[in-house]
Amino acid sequence: MRSRQLVLGFFQSLLLIGSACAAPPSAVEEGPIKILVGYAAGGSTDAIARVLAEGMQRELGRSVIVENRAGAGGQVAALALKAAAADGTTLYLANSNTVSMIPLTMRKPGFDPVKDFAPVGLVAVNPDVFAISTAAVDLPSAGLREYGQWTKSHPGQGNVGVPAQASAPDFAVGLVARALGANLQSVPYRGDSPIALDLVGGQLSGGIGSVGTMLQHAKSGKIRIVAVNGTKRLPLLPDVPTYAELGIEGYEEVIFTAMFAPAGTSRELVQRYNAAIARIVDSASFGEKLGKLGIVPSASTPAELAQRMAATTRSWSVMVRNAGYVPQ
Repeated sequence: MRSRQLVLGFFQSLLLIGSACAAPPSAVEEGPIKILVGYAAGGSTDAIARVLAEGMQRELGRSVIVENRAGAGGQVAALALKAAAADGTTLYLANSNTVSMIPLTMRKPGFDPVKDFAPVGLVAVNPDVFAISTAAVDLPSAGLREYGQWTKSHPGQGNVGVPAQASAPDFAVGLVARALGANLQSVPYRGDSPIALDLVGGQLSGGIGSVGTMLQHAKSGKIRIVAVNGTKRLPLLPDVPTYAELGIEGYEEVIFTAMFAPAGTSRELVQRYNAAIARIVDSASFGEKLGKLGIVPSASTPAELAQRMAATTRSWSVMVRNAGYVPQ
């Protein structure tokens, strides 16, 4: 009798184990994934996020939505990620301005990207360009050097729009002014779309913004792109020199866009998301869609992203220090 009970108990245990193994995934594993974006819809980061979300849905077999938490140069979204559960349901597509520049220029940003975020993987690098207004600058074929000379004879007209105060483009205006001996004044905006519009209208003589935003107006001849940051020219703009080619040093670091999870997210989930993102970033369709915006797809491991973030912070710390900027 006892043997029969033991055998029965054994098979009941097997049934329980089998049921556990066959159980459906948890709500976390099958529920929607939310990608936070720290900027309004329509910008370059938002565009990358939406293309990426489509790919992640296919790769992971889960719903992936983009949620715009615009404000304070990405800080609103960064704080939302910090407060989110480390269960893989909330991710943050951030750029290097948020994770590398803001900690250098704010005393209390409310988050520490090293302690509060788990790097998932690099997604893209996004060079920006210096553009001049053909309506404001009456030099048909002027380059950046000629623009610098023009500002000397046009006092008060060397206004250069930048996407945000205390951003890399903001500090780059000072670099250009010192290198060329030009009379330039940085004018902070909220994003680069309004900069492009004011360049077209002639309210600004110069501006710095993303390739995707500036290129459409350059094609129509309303603005002229005269320099690109980074260490090499862009395939989309083969005739446009880098700042370094023009003798302007210190603006070689290109803004990157990358995915982050809350600190404490399991290594397994981070690796799973990293593998999915890498496959998407390396795909021809992703490269084609981003290439039209002048954005270069670039994948990495989580460790490589952490290294890239640290290197960018070191590079920009020099820029901030040389500008004499005091964290607010």
